[in-house]
Parts: sequence; C-alpha cells; structure tokens
Amino acid sequence: MNATTIGNEIALRIGLAARALPDTDAARLLRVLGDAVGLPPSAARLAGLSVKDLKSAGDGEFADLDNAAIKAALACLKGEFGAAAEALPGTVEYRDEDMPNSIRVACASNNGAMLDGHFGSCSRFLIFQVSATEQRLIEIRCVDDARTGDDKNSYRASLIADCQIVFVASIGGPAAAKVVRTGAHLIKRPGGGPAKDEVSTLQQVIAKGAPPWLAKVMGESPYQRIRFKQPAEEGVIG
Repeated sequence: MNATTIGNEIALRIGLAARALPDTDAARLLRVLGDAVGLPPSAARLAGLSVKDLKSAGDGEFADLDNAAIKAALACLKGEFGAAAEALPGTVEYRDEDMPNSIRVACASNNGAMLDGHFGSCSRFLIFQVSATEQRLIEIRCVDDARTGDDKNSYRASLIADCQIVFVASIGGPAAAKVVRTGAHLIKRPGGGPAKDEVSTLQQVIAKGAPPWLAKVMGESPYQRIRFKQPAEEGVIG
C-alpha cells in the first residue's frame, strides 16, 4: 500500500480495518476496496460503503466473514475508530488467595473496555477474575503479531490458556477447537458491548447458583453440582 498516494489518514484507516478482519492484511483489503470503491479510496467513497458492498466486492472474497468483523472493519474505514478506541481500562492487583471460588474470564477486545473482537484478529484479551461477590480486571494481554508464526490460533489460545471462560464477538471453527482444547468454555456475543456487562451477568449467574456447565468450569465435584441443577438458568449465558 502506497501511503503517499492514498494519504496517511486513509492508509491508517485501511491498516486498522485489516486488523479487524481475520486472515487479512492491508494489501488484501486494498484489493477488495479497489473493486468496491475504486483506487485510490477516498474518505467520501469509504463513507458510502455497506456490509453488503464489502462482502460482494472482489468476487465475494469476504462473503464468508462474520458480520461483526465486517462492521468493525467498516467503522475503521469510515474513520469512526477514534471515538471507539478509548484508553485502555486500568487493572487491579490480584493474588491467587484473594478471591476463593473464583474463575478467570477472557474477553476478546479491540477498543478500550469493549468485548468486540474476533478471536483471530483482536488486538488484546481483557482478563477478569470473577466470583459471586467480586470481579476484577486483573490483566490486559496484548497480541504480539510478530509472535503468531504460522499458527496464530494456537498462539492466541496459549494467551488465554489459564482462563475457564472466553468471550468473543466471533470465532472460526478451527480456532474454536483450539480454545476448547485448553479446557475453556467458549461463549460468542456477536453484538459485542462493554466487557464488564458480560462479566456482571456471569457474576449474577454464579451468585444465584451456577448451572451444571458453569459448576463444572468452576471445578465443582459431581456431588456438589447436584444442587446447581437449574435448567432455566442455562440460557442466561452460553
């Protein structure tokens, strides 16, 4: 991509948009944009792009991509990332003995404290420690693209291997299998939203008496899980 020809602002938009799309670099996105709006892309042309336009351009090269990822890319292309890319939230110190009967939760994120990331392209994972009475954002684990190697999904799964629950806006099948193999319970939230909202909902479920799947994640024995048999609760999360 020739940033001089395109302009630094548009080059930045394209670079950020490419990060929001799985298995996509700036050159690939630029080829699709060339078909969608022509080259060089301008702010005015990008402003008129829709999800349908981007999915149909380039002989449908992005047709199979998740709509959440396409929408995140469009926001970047239209210059809307500035409002969404808030400063990273602060973390709270945590020691293993601080929160008995707690679990560790990862949220795929691209912007601030939002749960809005596709697993394969998110910039970071927000790591929460959660119990029935408390939640703490204990760490922010940024993805180092230089370390992804040939198997970026395995690298990303290793970043959250100590987490019992992983929230993502979207994820592909092969990547999901790698996350599940770490022992984590994977939960998709295509609409995204503040990570803290999802964590608070999870905390409420724990406080009410964890359903069997969550009790298992929390390490309860089968005997202990008998008291957690509440089928109506299972639809709250998952």
